[in-house]
Amino acid sequence: MPRVLFPAVTTKRKAWNKGLLIGQKRPLMPKQVWAIRTRLELAGNLRDVALFNVAIDSKLRGCDLVKLRVTDLVKAERVRERVSVIQSKTKRPVQFELTENTRGSVTKWVVSPEMIGCRFMFPSRFHDRPHISTRQYGRLVNDWVMSIGLEPSGYGTHSLRRTKAAEIYRKTGNLRAVQLLLGHTKVDSTVRYLGVELEDALSIAEKFDI
Repeated sequence: MPRVLFPAVTTKRKAWNKGLLIGQKRPLMPKQVWAIRTRLELAGNLRDVALFNVAIDSKLRGCDLVKLRVTDLVKAERVRERVSVIQSKTKRPVQFELTENTRGSVTKWVVSPEMIGCRFMFPSRFHDRPHISTRQYGRLVNDWVMSIGLEPSGYGTHSLRRTKAAEIYRKTGNLRAVQLLLGHTKVDSTVRYLGVELEDALSIAEKFDI
C-alpha cells in the first residue's frame, strides 16, 4: 500500500512584539520625574532614589549606569559635581553633572549600612553578581512609571536617558549640546534619538529674527 504524504505543517510562532508598543520610549515630563522621586523618597528607598536621580542626571545607557562604581561618583568622601565615564558602546568618554538633589541622595545611599564594603554604586542582592543587571534596572523603571499611573509599555530605561536631554533640547534647541551630553559621535544620531522633526526645527527657527 503506497504511503500517503501529507503537506508539512509549520507552527506559526507568535510574534515577540505582538501587543507591545514598539519604538522609541517616551521621555518623562518634569512633573512625572518629581512624582516618581517623591514616591521613592516617601517610601524611604535610598537605593532607588539614588538610582533614579543618577539615571536622570547622567543620561547614561542602562549598561553603563548599572556598572557605576562608588569611586566614579565619590572622591575624598564627597560626591562629585561632574563625572566622566567611558561608555561601553562607543568606548568614548562622556561627562555629566550631578545636581545638588542627586548628590544628596547619593550621599545618603553610600553611607547606608547596605553599602558597607561595596565597590559598585548599585550592588546586586545576588552573591554571584557584583551589581544589578540591566534587566533588573528595566523592571525597576517599569515599577516606577506604573506607580504614578503611566502605561509601562510606553516607557523604558531609555526614557530616563532621554528625559533631561529632551528637556534641554526643548528649552534651548541646541542639538550640539545634547549630542555631547548623550555621548553621541554624530549629531544625526541625536536627531533620531530625540525624534526631532522638521516642524520642531522650524518652530525653533521662528523664534530668531536676525
